[in-house]
Amino acid sequence: MRILWYLCSIVIFETKLPFPSALKVLLLRCFGAVIGRGVVIKPAVKIKYPWFLKVGSYTWVGEGVWIDNLYMVDVGENCCLSQGAMILTGNHDYKVESFDLIVAGVELGEGVWLGAKSVVCPGVAICNYAVISVGSVVTGSCEENGVYQGNPCFLKRKRFN
Repeated sequence: MRILWYLCSIVIFETKLPFPSALKVLLLRCFGAVIGRGVVIKPAVKIKYPWFLKVGSYTWVGEGVWIDNLYMVDVGENCCLSQGAMILTGNHDYKVESFDLIVAGVELGEGVWLGAKSVVCPGVAICNYAVISVGSVVTGSCEENGVYQGNPCFLKRKRFN
């Protein structure tokens, strides 16, 4: 199944050719992803394992997004993953000689906006309507309605009063 997904990913998802989102959604579902209605998936998107992916309705996945999901990634409804955003679920334990792989899921609540080139690290939960600014690195969980910025990101202000 991994080899079949790998080939499908290279030909349909990772290419810059504008295959329709409906085709991409259908293929992701065939490989075990749970995808809502009205999801848009732009060209050059990389998804490691669709069977560890859930995307809510009316979510936008921009060009060059990389979902490196060795573990479950749950994206809520009405989210925007801007160009070049990266979601990571794995890292290595540099404190041990064997450099063991550590995996943890990522959860994005409803209405989350990941700015272009932002990075979400393993084990992070981003609550509803939070915004992660361009180029920010999320290493810890983020509260609802927060606007986050920096590396590592910090709460800059509240989005709504």
